[in-house]
Amino acid sequence: MKYTFNLKEPKIDKETLILFSCYFKTENKKFVFSTGEKILPENWDFENRLPFINGKKKSKFAQSIKLQLNRYSDLFLETESLYKRINEPFTSKNLKKIFDEQFKKAPAGKNLFFNAYDQFTAEKVSGKEWSESTIKRYKNIRNILENFQTARKFKLTFSKIDHAFHRELTSYCMDDLKHINNTYARNLGLFKTFMFWAKKNKFTYNDNFVEFKKVERVITNQIALTIDDLNNLMQFEFESLKLEKVRDVFVFACVTGMRFGELSLIRRSNVTNESILLKEDKDETKETREIPLTSISRYILLKYDYKLPLIANQKQNKYIKDVFEVMKYNSKVQKVTTKGKENIKQEMFFYDRISTHTARRTFITMMKRQGKSDKLIASITGHNDMKTLNQYYQISEPEKKEAMDEVFNVDLKLKTV
Repeated sequence: MKYTFNLKEPKIDKETLILFSCYFKTENKKFVFSTGEKILPENWDFENRLPFINGKKKSKFAQSIKLQLNRYSDLFLETESLYKRINEPFTSKNLKKIFDEQFKKAPAGKNLFFNAYDQFTAEKVSGKEWSESTIKRYKNIRNILENFQTARKFKLTFSKIDHAFHRELTSYCMDDLKHINNTYARNLGLFKTFMFWAKKNKFTYNDNFVEFKKVERVITNQIALTIDDLNNLMQFEFESLKLEKVRDVFVFACVTGMRFGELSLIRRSNVTNESILLKEDKDETKETREIPLTSISRYILLKYDYKLPLIANQKQNKYIKDVFEVMKYNSKVQKVTTKGKENIKQEMFFYDRISTHTARRTFITMMKRQGKSDKLIASITGHNDMKTLNQYYQISEPEKKEAMDEVFNVDLKLKTV
């Protein structure tokens, strides 16, 4: 297919716009797109349909105008070639979308990249494909990308999603935002999910993002409680009714392995004498999970008439720290996080390491310590990926000592020292 450049008003005596045009035979349609470049008609070579590059009629801006026009012709040829390779029809609509995205235009004054992102999230939300927590994560990614644009002066377009972008985004997230490896790896994975959607829906044919490598995820040292800790929790008399309720919800999650967000799904109607029947909130296609009741979980359910005293996750996270502080769990523990290749060590009070997620980690760790199989544990917690499940397992110092004693404290013939 041939293309050409023409002047919008070739007979006037002032600057006029230069237009890119080509003809789509299958559509019987002429495609015209303003390059935004202007030139005096006297500086235009009407025979070759380009600015005069030499001679008296040459514009002092001829070289820069020619470079800009080359961007249009190069992208046109590249796009036409791409559609031939993928064996899909090359239409004027396709070309307009690509020119709009690359050069300047977006619907209703929006950036085409973010317009596509909004369509992506709206589609997933309306299709009930995401949980509330997933919706929040994708909103967070959008905020990060918008702030990245401003901070790094890097206007986001699909054509700019390349290895230079990846380096800049990694630097921004890990240096400016101080994200650790696991946070950045998760966010990059979500970003790539959006890009696969954009490619599938023909917002872009740029697939450089496929090669973006995540920084290595690490298993961070976390807190998991013991059965003695749970006994201490249940027997402690709190002066504050608020902290008592926070304690009860936390212990219930410890002995059921449920996510904090799943606790609100418990109703009298889905609890039998033996178990909780839980329909997966994050994935409606999953079968109902059966979570056996124990003496502790049954006691807490009866105490609150099958309606746990739940508060917002953020408040529960704050108050559960208060619970452990009141109980004088104030020994110093070390928190180790990884950023890039660097291990960052920080001393904290034990109670500051506790969160709502500690409960689920405690359940998995206690079950593993008792030798229960991964398959059995996953059937209760709802994990599909055993690697993810095992990241919850925290090996304690006493457990390591016990294991070594069992192996090496045997009758060996040792020389007298």
